Amino acid sequence: MLHRGTVIPAHPLALDARRRLDERRQRALTRYYLDAGAGGVAVGVHTTQFALRDHGLYRAVLALAAEECARHEGRDAPGAAVVRVAGVCGPVEQAVAEAVTARSLGYDAVLVSPAGLPDADEAALLDRSAAVGEVLPVIGFYLQEAVGGRYLSRGYWRGLADQESTVAVKAAPFDRYRTLELVQGVAASERGARVALYTGNDDAIVQDLLTPFAVDGPSGPVVRRFTGGLLGHWAVWTRSAVRLLADAHAAAGGDRAAAARAEARLAGDTEANAAVYDVRGGFAGVIAGVHEVLRLQGLLAGTWCLDPAEDLSPGQAALIAGVRERYPWLREEDAFIASRLPRWLGDPDTPAPS
Repeated sequence: MLHRGTVIPAHPLALDARRRLDERRQRALTRYYLDAGAGGVAVGVHTTQFALRDHGLYRAVLALAAEECARHEGRDAPGAAVVRVAGVCGPVEQAVAEAVTARSLGYDAVLVSPAGLPDADEAALLDRSAAVGEVLPVIGFYLQEAVGGRYLSRGYWRGLADQESTVAVKAAPFDRYRTLELVQGVAASERGARVALYTGNDDAIVQDLLTPFAVDGPSGPVVRRFTGGLLGHWAVWTRSAVRLLADAHAAAGGDRAAAARAEARLAGDTEANAAVYDVRGGFAGVIAGVHEVLRLQGLLAGTWCLDPAEDLSPGQAALIAGVRERYPWLREEDAFIASRLPRWLGDPDTPAPS
C-alpha cells in the first residue's frame, strides 16, 4: 500500500482544557481518518507536537492509534491493511528507543525527523537512519526550516535511498528547488525505484501529485512521481484528500477529466493551507490551525496545545472560516463528519450510517 500510494494524515494530539490527553477524542480522530478512507496514520510527528515526549505521552498516544487501526482492520475493513507510521527524533539512542517502542506496538515504519540535531552533519544523520533501520523500515523526512528543519543535499538523499532500510521519503521543505533535489537524489540511487515518494509540501500538494519528474537514474532518464502524501494538511478534510489522491492517480494513467478535477483544486487547497498553517504569522499557529478546523467540525473540544503560548495567530480563525465558506469540497466534509461523530466519540461498534 505504501508503494502504491495512499493518504496518511499526520495525527494531531487531542487535549482537554487542562492540556491533558483526551483519550476519547484522540480515538475519535483515528476513527475519522480511517473511515474517511486514509490508508494509514502517522503518529508522534510534528503535527502530534514533538513536545509530547517531554510530557510522557509518546507511548500512550502511539498505543491508542495502534488499537484503533487494529479495530478498523478487524471490524470495519476486514482483510485491509492500515500503514502505521511512528515519528522518531533526537539523538541515535533516543531515536532507536522510540523505534523499539513503535515496533512493540505493531508499527510498520518510522518517519525519522531531522529536527533536534542542529550540530549533526549529513553523515551523522545517515548513520542515525541506518541505526533506526535496524529496528523498523525508515521513511526519510525533509522538514521545512520554519518549524525546525534544515537544508539537506542531493547527495544526502541518494545516500539515504542507498540504505536497505529506506522504504520511502517525505518531501516537506516547502521549496520547489529542494524538492527537485530530493527527487534527483533518490532517483540516482540503485535502490531508487524501491523508495516511494510522498509529498509533505502542504503548500504544493496538487503540484507534487500531478508532476512527472523527469530526472536521471543510474541507467539513464527516468520519470518519478509522488504516489501519496503524509501531511499535516491531510489531518483535516481527509475524505477530500482521498478523492484528490484518487484523481491524481487516475490522471497519471491518462484520465484527463481526473486531471482537470485535481487542477481545479490547486488554488483552493493552497489557500486553505495558507490559512490553516498560518503563513501570515510565520507558521506560528500551524498546530492550532489544524486544531481549529477539527474544533469547528466537533472532533476536538478546543485548540489547546501542550505549550500554552502556542495558539491561533490574530486573524487566523477568520481566514480559516473564510476558506471553509469559499470551497465546496471543504464544506462537504462537515456533513460526513456530523453523520458519524456520535459513533466516533462513543461506542465504535455502533453501526455507521449507510
